[in-house]
Amino acid sequence: MTLGADAVLDTYTGTLTARHANVASRVRLYTPIVASTDVVDDFETHRRHLLAVAYRLTGSVTDAEDAVQESWLRLDHADVREIRDLRAWLTTVVGRICLDHLRSAAVRRERYVGQWLPEPIVTDVNPSSRPDPLETLVQDEDARMAAMVVLDTMSPQQRIAFVLHDGFSVPFDEISAILGVETATARQLASRGRRAAAAAPPPVSADQHAEAVLRLVEAMATGDIDRIVATLDPDVVMVGDADGKTGTAINVIRGPEKFARFFLGLVRRYGWEALLATRTPVLVNGRLGFYGERADGDGTHPPVAPRVSAYAVRDGRVCAAYDVANPDKFHGIVLGGQRPFDAS
Repeated sequence: MTLGADAVLDTYTGTLTARHANVASRVRLYTPIVASTDVVDDFETHRRHLLAVAYRLTGSVTDAEDAVQESWLRLDHADVREIRDLRAWLTTVVGRICLDHLRSAAVRRERYVGQWLPEPIVTDVNPSSRPDPLETLVQDEDARMAAMVVLDTMSPQQRIAFVLHDGFSVPFDEISAILGVETATARQLASRGRRAAAAAPPPVSADQHAEAVLRLVEAMATGDIDRIVATLDPDVVMVGDADGKTGTAINVIRGPEKFARFFLGLVRRYGWEALLATRTPVLVNGRLGFYGERADGDGTHPPVAPRVSAYAVRDGRVCAAYDVANPDKFHGIVLGGQRPFDAS
């Protein structure tokens, strides 16, 4: 028996309007053994900026936080009297560290099973009075999931040049020093990155995004393939990321009918309850998505692993769905003031 569309929407919209959580502020403090209070305070004023830079550069919460920690360690060993602009100095340091992370990630991706997606930042749908620092990273439209996906298509040098210059106004002469290239080359790299970034769908308002996603969910709940197709962009894609650790699509699924048939196939395998009714509405990089905890199987259906579902919208229809099911990419989940997958 299928779950009615009204019941699904009541569940989702009820959660959207009724869920209130006090999200505890979580700021990692890397206090040096020897450092003046002024240096510590000055560094803390730039922490969120540095996290935003590092996340946009790496697409990884873990790598971003590690980069910020490393920048503090380097500052702790630097002669601060020679630093004229601390924010610029730290941004450059984070850029260099992230370049190393990107090169390492490129090697890891060669061995990765299936598709690679950025690590999402997942937060409660209702803003809190004391947000986690991660929540502030995705307030900028450039950090929405679709934009982050496009950044992952760039080479490490293109990404560094484009993000630092266009996103954070770092001069090309400083970028060239980070990359070890001529200033003119840094400009060319940023230009190529800019052209690649244009492939992302233009941003839409949070309300427009939510309306399109909920229309898709309503259609899915009916099990009617034509209704599902009607909510999808003609060029819609579905991208899964699990690295072989859990189940998702290994290849990119393209086109509305293939998308709809793939979903209905999942319904037959796992059941409506596991795929829809147990999902919690959340914000994924600042836009409506869903988080599903592990759903135990029964005598008919196998269990479903935890996953994060994100979407992109174009012209009122869903043009991309992202299924992040790799548990190694759950460190950016912050719900109810907790990071359930944070190993620290």
